[in-house]
Amino acid sequence: MKKSIIISLVIVLFVVIALVSACYTVEENEYAYVVRFSKVEQVEEKAGLHFKIPFVDSVQYFPKNIQLYDLAPSDVLTSDSKAMSVDSYVLWKISDPMKFYKSLGSISEAQVRLDAATYNALKNIISTMSQDSIITPSVDDGRNDLNVTVCDQVKSATTDYGIEITDVKIKRFDLPEENETAVYQRMISDRNQIAEKYRAEGESEATIMKNEVDKQVNIIISDANAQAEETVAQGESEYMKLLADTFNTAEKEEFYIFMRSLETLKTSLTGEQKTVILGSDSELAKILQGIK
Repeated sequence: MKKSIIISLVIVLFVVIALVSACYTVEENEYAYVVRFSKVEQVEEKAGLHFKIPFVDSVQYFPKNIQLYDLAPSDVLTSDSKAMSVDSYVLWKISDPMKFYKSLGSISEAQVRLDAATYNALKNIISTMSQDSIITPSVDDGRNDLNVTVCDQVKSATTDYGIEITDVKIKRFDLPEENETAVYQRMISDRNQIAEKYRAEGESEATIMKNEVDKQVNIIISDANAQAEETVAQGESEYMKLLADTFNTAEKEEFYIFMRSLETLKTSLTGEQKTVILGSDSELAKILQGIK
């Protein structure tokens, strides 16, 4: 009796293990490869619970979503034989699960192939560019299209791997330590030369503007002085005309001479000296004698 119970328990346990072994689940962001004797029987993409032959089939999982592969910095040579270090990354995903498994078989092998394809693309493209076109943004020698060109070449080199290259980007360019100081000094010198050029152009423009303003000021002042002199001349002419009209008889003229003489005498006696020496023929003397 006990022996039959044990056998039943063993059978039940075996069935449970078999059932558990026959089941596998697939997530939304992964592929499930059912492998039988080292051969892929099927690739399951639909998320949920699935079944396989227990103890015979095994399941391998690979990601379905986009993967980021950050490449190690690598050294390249420019067209002018200058060494530079380039740091980049690749965004990729499995597009054909069966082809991927047959050609690569693992994520690590995919990264090895991506590393080689990206490095070759960078080396080939950068070897056609000068160092100035890379480190100096103002020099347009294809720098803006570099990422696009590299991405296209990497795509072309990986078409047989069952993967899709989403993007390739260069994060940064670095200079070898022995060249950094010299290159930075040259960049500083170039920027200073550009600054001096802009400063000289600005000073020249300012001088031209100042000269033009001074010219306009002189013209305005000259015109104003001419107008003022003309106005004074007109006023004096009008004054003389008024005098002529006012003192148009001998008596009026004599009175005018008398008044002018008194004004002259008054002006002469405003200082500390009150002595006035007059000639006998002076009109002023005659007036004073007449008063006496």
